Amino acid sequence: MKGSALYSTVRLKCPRCHEGDLFQTSVFDYKDPLSMGTNCPVCKQKYHLEPGFYWGAMFVSYAISAFLMFGLLALFYFGFNTSLNAAFAWTIALVVVVFVYILRLSRSIWIHLFVKYDKNWQHE
Repeated sequence: MKGSALYSTVRLKCPRCHEGDLFQTSVFDYKDPLSMGTNCPVCKQKYHLEPGFYWGAMFVSYAISAFLMFGLLALFYFGFNTSLNAAFAWTIALVVVVFVYILRLSRSIWIHLFVKYDKNWQHE
Protein backbone atom coordinates (compact mmCIF):
# COMPACT_ATOMS: atom_id res chain seq x y z
CA MET A 1 0.00 0.00 0.00
CA LYS A 2 1.34 3.42 -0.94
CA GLY A 3 2.50 5.33 2.10
CA SER A 4 3.95 2.22 3.70
CA ALA A 5 7.74 2.12 4.04
CA LEU A 6 7.72 -1.66 3.57
CA TYR A 7 5.79 -1.33 0.29
CA SER A 8 8.17 1.28 -1.06
CA THR A 9 11.31 -0.50 0.11
CA VAL A 10 10.46 -3.95 -1.25
CA ARG A 11 9.05 -2.59 -4.54
CA LEU A 12 12.23 -0.47 -4.97
CA LYS A 13 10.30 2.82 -5.17
CA CYS A 14 11.32 6.36 -4.28
CA PRO A 15 11.23 6.84 -0.49
CA ARG A 16 9.71 10.32 -0.75
CA CYS A 17 6.78 9.83 -3.17
CA HIS A 18 6.53 6.00 -3.36
CA GLU A 19 5.86 6.32 -7.10
CA GLY A 20 9.13 6.70 -9.00
CA ASP A 21 11.45 3.74 -9.55
CA LEU A 22 14.83 3.75 -7.80
CA PHE A 23 16.47 1.78 -10.61
CA GLN A 24 16.36 2.33 -14.35
CA THR A 25 16.59 -1.29 -15.53
CA SER A 26 14.92 -4.61 -14.81
CA VAL A 27 15.80 -6.52 -11.66
CA PHE A 28 17.16 -9.25 -13.96
CA ASP A 29 19.73 -6.91 -15.53
CA TYR A 30 23.00 -8.58 -14.57
CA LYS A 31 25.14 -6.27 -16.73
CA ASP A 32 24.40 -3.08 -14.80
CA PRO A 33 22.74 -4.14 -11.54
CA LEU A 34 23.00 -0.78 -9.76
CA SER A 35 21.87 1.57 -12.52
CA MET A 36 20.13 4.28 -10.52
CA GLY A 37 19.10 7.62 -11.85
CA THR A 38 20.29 10.74 -10.09
CA ASN A 39 16.77 11.90 -9.19
CA CYS A 40 13.29 10.43 -8.88
CA PRO A 41 11.43 10.79 -12.20
CA VAL A 42 8.24 11.76 -10.33
CA CYS A 43 9.14 14.01 -7.36
CA LYS A 44 12.77 14.86 -8.26
CA GLN A 45 14.16 13.55 -4.91
CA LYS A 46 17.95 13.18 -5.11
CA TYR A 47 19.01 9.53 -4.91
CA HIS A 48 22.70 10.22 -4.20
CA LEU A 49 22.52 12.31 -1.04
CA GLU A 50 26.30 12.65 -0.68
CA PRO A 51 29.46 11.08 -2.13
CA GLY A 52 29.83 7.49 -0.95
CA PHE A 53 26.28 7.47 0.42
CA TYR A 54 25.62 3.83 -0.48
CA TRP A 55 28.70 2.40 1.28
CA GLY A 56 26.45 1.60 4.23
CA ALA A 57 24.22 -0.46 1.96
CA MET A 58 27.13 -2.87 1.60
CA PHE A 59 26.64 -3.93 5.24
CA VAL A 60 22.90 -4.26 4.75
CA SER A 61 23.52 -6.46 1.71
CA TYR A 62 25.93 -8.62 3.68
CA ALA A 63 23.38 -9.13 6.47
CA ILE A 64 20.57 -10.00 4.05
CA SER A 65 22.79 -12.41 2.13
CA ALA A 66 24.08 -14.11 5.28
CA PHE A 67 20.63 -14.66 6.77
CA LEU A 68 19.25 -15.82 3.43
CA MET A 69 22.09 -18.27 2.85
CA PHE A 70 21.98 -19.74 6.36
CA GLY A 71 18.20 -19.99 6.17
CA LEU A 72 18.22 -21.69 2.77
CA LEU A 73 21.02 -24.02 3.79
CA ALA A 74 19.09 -25.08 6.90
CA LEU A 75 15.88 -25.46 4.89
CA PHE A 76 17.47 -27.72 2.29
CA TYR A 77 19.55 -29.75 4.74
CA PHE A 78 17.04 -30.21 7.57
CA GLY A 79 13.71 -29.47 5.89
CA PHE A 80 14.18 -31.36 2.63
CA ASN A 81 16.71 -33.82 4.08
CA THR A 82 19.23 -33.33 1.25
CA SER A 83 22.94 -33.98 1.52
CA LEU A 84 25.16 -31.12 2.68
CA ASN A 85 26.69 -30.80 -0.81
CA ALA A 86 23.25 -30.63 -2.43
CA ALA A 87 22.07 -28.09 0.17
CA PHE A 88 25.08 -25.86 -0.62
CA ALA A 89 24.53 -26.26 -4.37
CA TRP A 90 20.83 -25.31 -4.17
CA THR A 91 21.58 -22.40 -1.85
CA ILE A 92 24.27 -21.00 -4.14
CA ALA A 93 22.05 -21.44 -7.20
CA LEU A 94 19.15 -19.54 -5.62
CA VAL A 95 21.36 -16.75 -4.29
CA VAL A 96 22.87 -16.26 -7.75
CA VAL A 97 19.37 -15.84 -9.16
CA VAL A 98 18.33 -13.22 -6.56
CA PHE A 99 21.75 -11.51 -6.32
CA VAL A 100 20.72 -8.33 -8.16
CA TYR A 101 17.52 -8.00 -6.13
CA ILE A 102 19.52 -8.30 -2.89
CA LEU A 103 21.88 -5.54 -4.04
CA ARG A 104 18.99 -3.29 -4.98
CA LEU A 105 17.01 -4.09 -1.86
CA SER A 106 19.98 -3.14 0.32
CA ARG A 107 20.25 0.24 -1.42
CA SER A 108 16.51 0.73 -1.08
CA ILE A 109 16.65 -0.04 2.64
CA TRP A 110 19.59 2.34 3.07
CA ILE A 111 17.97 5.33 1.36
CA HIS A 112 14.68 4.67 3.18
CA LEU A 113 16.51 5.08 6.49
CA PHE A 114 17.39 8.67 5.56
CA VAL A 115 14.52 9.90 3.34
CA LYS A 116 10.97 9.63 4.65
CA TYR A 117 7.63 9.51 2.84
CA ASP A 118 6.07 12.91 2.25
CA LYS A 119 2.41 12.76 1.23
CA ASN A 120 2.49 16.50 0.49
CA TRP A 121 5.48 16.45 -1.86
CA GLN A 122 3.42 18.00 -4.71
CA HIS A 123 2.94 21.21 -2.74
CA GLU A 124 6.65 21.96 -2.31
